[in-house]
Amino acid sequence: MRRFAPIALLLFFLSACAPFAAPPAPPTATPSPVLTATPTPFQPEPPTPRPPVVATSAPLFVPTLTATPQANVPDFEHIVVIVFENKEFGTVIGSPMMPVFNQLAGDYTLLTQHYAVTHPSLPNYLAMMGGDTFEVTYDCEDCFVDAPSLPDLIEASGRTWKTYQEDMPSPCFVGSWGNYVQKHNPFIYFDPIRLDAARCERSIVPITQLDADIAAGTLPNFIFITPNNCNNAHDCSLLIADNWLGAWLNRLIPALDAEGSNYLIVLTWDEGQGKHSCCGLLAEAGGRIPTVLVSPLVKNGFEDATQYTHYSLLKTIAGAWGLPYLGYAADDINPMILAPWK
Repeated sequence: MRRFAPIALLLFFLSACAPFAAPPAPPTATPSPVLTATPTPFQPEPPTPRPPVVATSAPLFVPTLTATPQANVPDFEHIVVIVFENKEFGTVIGSPMMPVFNQLAGDYTLLTQHYAVTHPSLPNYLAMMGGDTFEVTYDCEDCFVDAPSLPDLIEASGRTWKTYQEDMPSPCFVGSWGNYVQKHNPFIYFDPIRLDAARCERSIVPITQLDADIAAGTLPNFIFITPNNCNNAHDCSLLIADNWLGAWLNRLIPALDAEGSNYLIVLTWDEGQGKHSCCGLLAEAGGRIPTVLVSPLVKNGFEDATQYTHYSLLKTIAGAWGLPYLGYAADDINPMILAPWK
């Protein structure tokens, strides 16, 4: 089996958690309580954007593209991925600090054996979008990759994509600033995106653009949302992250429902707190993470105990849209997510 590469503040003031409201739910699901919007946090004046940084070396490994066989995954109009930070399955599931996340886990589909690839954060994010860690073993900011990624395939299929990064000071910003950290934004690491200024500024944007796209009815087909380093539970409590999640789902789900029931929201984590492993990963991998699939097209109250990795999620998105597999997503040992669909 293949082996992967070795394992290597402005805190925003948040008010007390707002009361729960119920987000729209599929016809057969029990309505899920979702929190009301939190107050807008203080926004410091952003710095002058830095110019893109050119890669200084070629990657040691470029993943191959593998043709995608017919997959029994719904052809979603929209796929939304929201990634939180550094919590194990048992820390989140059943926790009274995350009532929204747990209500959604109970109402929709919970993946009970989903494993992160490694530690720390960045290689997991690269694996989600590129099908490999590219031998990145730490949270570097200049380890750029000249390789294809999921957005390339999405665009080639005629679909659209955008990542909404909370507290990013400007589109296509390179570097970290305040509560925005580059290591949680995999897209900026891929040369074909970052070095194409027009493409980068159009598709890697601050999360403030999400409200504008919701209002205009222009949500892209693929949406990747990164909370800031407080709201992702990295530096702040699970309760704060849960409150943030509820507030955004209150805006996002109605917008998706307005276009029909053909969407998927993936709530997941970059890595756990342990080194649990599966599926051909190193014996000490990235931990077991809680992942919830929210969609009118998933089974309600369902728990899928199949062993999955971040490559499985990438493979499933490819299967839904008939895209080639990237890198390790092509391996049989990283199964596509099939059991949850109605």
